[in-house]
Amino acid sequence: MFKIISDSSLDLNEQLEKEVDIDKIPFKLYIDEEEIIDDDKLDVIEFIQKMKKSAKLPRTACPSPNDFKEKFEENADIFAITISSKLSGTYNSAMLAMNMVLEETKKNIHIFDSKSASVGQTLIGLKVKEKIDQGLNFDNIVEEVELYVKNMKTFFISESLDNLIKNGRIPSWKGKLAMALKIRPIMTTLDGDIVVSEKVRSSNKAFEKLAQNICDVAKDASSKTLAISHVNNLERAKSLKARVEEICEFKEIIIVPTHGLTSLYCDDQGIIVAF
Repeated sequence: MFKIISDSSLDLNEQLEKEVDIDKIPFKLYIDEEEIIDDDKLDVIEFIQKMKKSAKLPRTACPSPNDFKEKFEENADIFAITISSKLSGTYNSAMLAMNMVLEETKKNIHIFDSKSASVGQTLIGLKVKEKIDQGLNFDNIVEEVELYVKNMKTFFISESLDNLIKNGRIPSWKGKLAMALKIRPIMTTLDGDIVVSEKVRSSNKAFEKLAQNICDVAKDASSKTLAISHVNNLERAKSLKARVEEICEFKEIIIVPTHGLTSLYCDDQGIIVAF
């Protein structure tokens, strides 16, 4: 018996929640002095409005080793998927929990450092399920999914740079200058860290460039799934999906809304893609 576990950076839509059983361990989010649990009860739109009203940087607290330990002790072999270890201490928490459990019992546990977030983790979860359904054993699933993680690409565009400036991902003066000049940086991940891929003037041009980049980088897109997550921006996600479909052919394109943690990092109207 296998079980898939993730932190709450992994984003799903209603259909995927029915198709794949992923047990999520929530982050804690803080706006001013309010603690918010990033679980199914969270009203994401209300959360976004609170972020906008606050002058302070929203804070996060990753799941503790004990949070993971409780899940790892269940009667199953475990696959855990965490947000990039370069962005959070979640991976380290999961590793500590794994070591504690393995001191007490013999079982299979593997933790995937997604080197991504949001739909990057979603695709890893779907790939794990695919390999389970194919009847592969634990070690072969680990081998094939780790190769998938190694080759996965992630890009995102934040319509607002406020939180990226507040948390130091973009220097303040650069962020403010970019917003004044209506520059929309296309961000990507490099070995799990966030870097600027390109700088484009205006949102429309940025998303056109993103669509082109997706198709240029994908290589043999017809064998791959493209996942798009959006922060309160379904129409832009649908528009990006339609544009990609015009210029290249993915096996499947899925759209999911972001939950609390991803909404905090990517900010209102942001878009993340992974493939």
